[in-house]
Amino acid sequence: MITFDAVSKVYPDGTTAVDELTLEIPTGRITVFVGPSGCGKTTSLRMINRMVEPTGGTVSIDGVDNRSVNAPTLRRGIGYVIQNAGLFPHRTIVDNVITVPVLQGASRRAARRAGLQLLERVGLGPELADRYPAQLSGGQQQRVGVARALAADPPVMLMDEPFSAVDPVVRNQLQAEFLRLQDDLGKTIVFVTHDIDEAVKLGDRIAVFAVGGRLAQYDAPAELLHRPADEFVAGFVGRDRGFRALGFTPAGQLPVHEEPAVTLGDPVPDPAAGGAGWMLVIDADRRPLGWVDRSTVSDGRPVREQHIRLGGALVHPGSSLRTALDSALSSPSGRGVVVDDDGALVGSVTAAEVLDRVPAESA
Repeated sequence: MITFDAVSKVYPDGTTAVDELTLEIPTGRITVFVGPSGCGKTTSLRMINRMVEPTGGTVSIDGVDNRSVNAPTLRRGIGYVIQNAGLFPHRTIVDNVITVPVLQGASRRAARRAGLQLLERVGLGPELADRYPAQLSGGQQQRVGVARALAADPPVMLMDEPFSAVDPVVRNQLQAEFLRLQDDLGKTIVFVTHDIDEAVKLGDRIAVFAVGGRLAQYDAPAELLHRPADEFVAGFVGRDRGFRALGFTPAGQLPVHEEPAVTLGDPVPDPAAGGAGWMLVIDADRRPLGWVDRSTVSDGRPVREQHIRLGGALVHPGSSLRTALDSALSSPSGRGVVVDDDGALVGSVTAAEVLDRVPAESA
């Protein structure tokens, strides 16, 4: 557990970056610091590994005041990932990853073997190991940064806006990979972002900071969305927080209807014989691929990939109401697609039917 006890940071010019911060960061969970620019979230993060020294209060890790530990020793035991990865440009990818283990006395052979395993764990193939950072994409560099932070198997990881410099598609991929890794590793992670959507997606707990370094609210994501502490938090979280809160409400048993489908490569039934409109396209294993407008492929031609229009998210067992509603709203047919645990088609549901299940406090 990481504990902030009345921690402040005031600079010589009188600027207060962090104001009497008191909170407990639980072990084995992701805690996200979020807020506007200049609110003290990065300063607070860096006080954990003493890259910034507080002017008041105490930061403790598992009950030990971090000022009682030699700063370089403290930092070698804490993983640190920053925006743009911060890789050494003159060192190969695998040499970047094994920096800390080698500094701690591991043999280069053993460290390299472990480093290659870590690269694979974060989704990078061994063929990239001997390349240099400039030869990798931004998303690949961020994966290397995560692997380097994990190399010494630290119990604590600090992540300062690690995904903010990549495009939205890569960012979503990195977030998903990050959550998968955390499920396996169970690290104590403090993650800084200015993006409330990222905070809600990743955080087990979220600390919202206001300008001046004031902690405005510290709660689980669902509590933050349902019950913001004040007008500042409500404004920062966004006026659509009710919709976001649906992401924490299980969809449960939806009224699923049978959905006619055509297998990719088969002829689309003639609209005159079975009605016009959109028809779902599936593969040989009944996994949904998208939708086809029957009026555009109605002369007995087989449906091809170029005919398919993508829909929204698929509704799996255990999906949230937000996913179910998005599935229907994002579908060209207006029907969300429901699948089983194997991804095979079960049926469809409409947005109106999903909305009927929204709890009164979220409506």
